[in-house]
Amino acid sequence: MTEFIPGLKLSELFYHETVRMILNKHFPDLPHSAALIGYGSDVMGYDTPVSRDHMWGPRLVLFLDTKDFEKTKQTVDNVLKNELPVRFHGYSTHFGKPNPQDNGTRLSVDIESGPVEHLIEIETIPGYWQKTGMIDPLCEPTVTEWLTIPQQQLLEWTAGKVFHDDLGLKAIRQRFAYYPRDVWLYLLASQWAQVTEIEAFVGRTWQLGDPLGSLLVATQIVEKLIHLCFLMERKYAPYAKWLGTAFNELQCYPELQPVLEGILSASDYPQRESWLVKAYMLVAELHNTLRITPPMELRTRTYSAWHVFNAEKRELEQNDPRNTRPHQVIFAGRFVDAIRAGIHNPDVLALRPNLGSVSQFLRESCPAVQSTDFCRSLEDDLRV
Repeated sequence: MTEFIPGLKLSELFYHETVRMILNKHFPDLPHSAALIGYGSDVMGYDTPVSRDHMWGPRLVLFLDTKDFEKTKQTVDNVLKNELPVRFHGYSTHFGKPNPQDNGTRLSVDIESGPVEHLIEIETIPGYWQKTGMIDPLCEPTVTEWLTIPQQQLLEWTAGKVFHDDLGLKAIRQRFAYYPRDVWLYLLASQWAQVTEIEAFVGRTWQLGDPLGSLLVATQIVEKLIHLCFLMERKYAPYAKWLGTAFNELQCYPELQPVLEGILSASDYPQRESWLVKAYMLVAELHNTLRITPPMELRTRTYSAWHVFNAEKRELEQNDPRNTRPHQVIFAGRFVDAIRAGIHNPDVLALRPNLGSVSQFLRESCPAVQSTDFCRSLEDDLRV
């Protein structure tokens, strides 16, 4: 078995030791950029030996100038097919045809001699962004463009590594490095709003004699808090497969991880509620460190007590008959209102309140959020 080399490192070696040598020999004056970006666990650095079973190996994206692109692409592609070695650091550089029954997946195939059907994607920078996101990377994205690009796609554009850059690829990646401030605030408010919608239901379902329902709602809250943490630390969240792995890399992980696991492993609602309160307090503290709103009160109240507190400015005793829903909640809506007060961009203020991005209001990993056409078609629907 060939020794495992992380895919990002393997691809970087592949470019410098092989691909660039071929380009220098046959096209010494060819401006180009080279990188490993886009799909794949290797781009994010999460690949393991198991990842080698498909769409993995010596590969990269080779960017060429837009001038005479089609002609140059064909010439370069032919040279690479005939000049590339059949193996690199023990791994085949040859891949089988795309499988139409498996989303175009290609598998590594051992051959004795070329030509090599390589896994080097040859594109222009505008062409690549248009193909993967239906957007012009040479222009600043609009507010609705930001919101109709899934976070996974933004991550694929900005993760990985650039190996060589004559064409300004690094500058394009920097343009998409993270959301503009007011778009970010809108997303934060929208994420808190999702917590608002269900935070009282963990206790209410238990109160109704539905322990499974209570656990299901708690699980949703845990996921929403994790996504909120990504937003607060200004990191793109990957799709479900890598969400926990990437969460492990956030600064808040050491404190939050045992608390979130406590929520999910609690055997009854009283235990679960104590863990939920701890989670709410930690996340609220993280919010205050952002200094994007006046300091928010770091406490929970029972769901019924909040209404009395707002009306009468006093606490409601736990045994008060009006305390019919004695479930401790953070009342996330107050964070929503405070964050929205800091938004000034008229294009952001013209959006539907608290709807968020396609990564927030579409179900993760569903065909809708995976469809570039569908996501980008929603721009007009985001506005009031």
